[in-house]
Amino acid sequence: MLMLTSPDFNPGETIPGRFTCDGQNVSPALRWTGVPEGTRELLVVCTDPDAPGGVFHHWAAYAIPPGWQFLHAGFGPETLEPGFRQALNDFGKPGYAGPCPPKGDAPHSYHFRLSALSEHIVSAAPGATCPEVIRLAAPNVIEFTEIVGLYGRT
Repeated sequence: MLMLTSPDFNPGETIPGRFTCDGQNVSPALRWTGVPEGTRELLVVCTDPDAPGGVFHHWAAYAIPPGWQFLHAGFGPETLEPGFRQALNDFGKPGYAGPCPPKGDAPHSYHFRLSALSEHIVSAAPGATCPEVIRLAAPNVIEFTEIVGLYGRT
């Protein structure tokens, strides 16, 4: 069974400020186990379903080799890592952009989802957006898991 954890926050807890727009705006570390047989690629997505305009896409990292067991912390809006690709987030930048809910909102929930894919996302063009990558991956999801962290601003 596919399992996702983070050494930086526990499920249902507050995401540390370092990983938000109020801090260094870099991604938390993610670790996983139980990648199913037949996985050709892994996809990590971070979304905020509580955003005022609907689901906000903070990150889509794809073409992650199935043999990998983690992504280290520290991917920012412009950080490109050899070995995988990153889509344009809803801020219009490539890579990760951390939680940044409107000040005064109740804490938003941030869903970090790991999907095991049976096929590579080959039709994602350079500059593909997070929603495009998610749509292209959807027919090939073997299994997925997620952890949810919270963040609010006063």
